Formats: sequence, C-alpha cells, structure tokens
Amino acid sequence: MATARLQAFWNHPAGPKTIHFWAPTFKWGLVIAGLADLNRPVEKVSTAQQTALAATGVIWCRYATQIIPINYNLMSVNFFVAITGLYQLARKNG
Repeated sequence: MATARLQAFWNHPAGPKTIHFWAPTFKWGLVIAGLADLNRPVEKVSTAQQTALAATGVIWCRYATQIIPINYNLMSVNFFVAITGLYQLARKNG
C-alpha cells in the first residue's frame, strides 16, 4: 500500500520529477524569510517589497487553483507568502 502511494506521488504531474514540485518547495524560503522579518523593526520594513510579495502571493495562489491538476504545494506556499506580506503591511501602516 505504501509503495503504491509513493509510486503515485512520484509519477504525479506535480510530483518530485518536475519543476512544478521543486519551484514551490524552494519558495518556502520566502515564507521563512517573511517569518524571520516579523522581528524586524517596522521602520525597516519595505512597503514596496511587502506589497509585491502580497500581490504575487494572491495572484499565484489563485492560479494554482485553476490549473489541472491543482498544485496544492504551489497554492499553500503562495497563500503564506501573501499572508506574511499582508501582515507586514498591516504592521507598517497600522
């Protein structure tokens, strides 16, 4: 059973043999960087950078739900990119 599930994951159109797996996986680094920036003084937070991150996170999160097959890794990483960007903007402007 585990072998069949592993085989299905390995051969999935968004599985580890494709860029559709690795690009979102490495993009989690942006989320980690965003979480590390939560301790940064608000004066040092770039409004332009956080706006760009939030916007691209929302756009790519939506895109990930429209492609076939739905790429849940891409959707989730961009959701968290958007959330961290929006949170930083709220800190900066709030």
